[in-house]
Amino acid sequence: MTCKTHDDHGHEHGPGCGHVAVPHDGHTDYLHDGHAHRAHDGHYDECSFSGHVQAEKHDHEHGPGCGHATVQHGDHLDYVHDGHRHAKHGDHYDEH
Repeated sequence: MTCKTHDDHGHEHGPGCGHVAVPHDGHTDYLHDGHAHRAHDGHYDECSFSGHVQAEKHDHEHGPGCGHATVQHGDHLDYVHDGHRHAKHGDHYDEH
């Protein structure tokens, strides 16, 4: 995961802020504009997850009506599933 400071953030993330919350290593990331924001020492870090990590096997197909929140990520949608994001990749899902 790579991070940089997100400057000029217009609001504070938290319960009810309208962004998807994802638990991550003892803190909460908020999905915003295709990346994750994490509160850190009075500012937000803007994080993007890199690499190709295959998600666990699924018993269902993510798509419209599957019940998972979606997040626009570049040219595709990620599906928030059990506190992390999944993206379709061939015959499996990648962790994002």
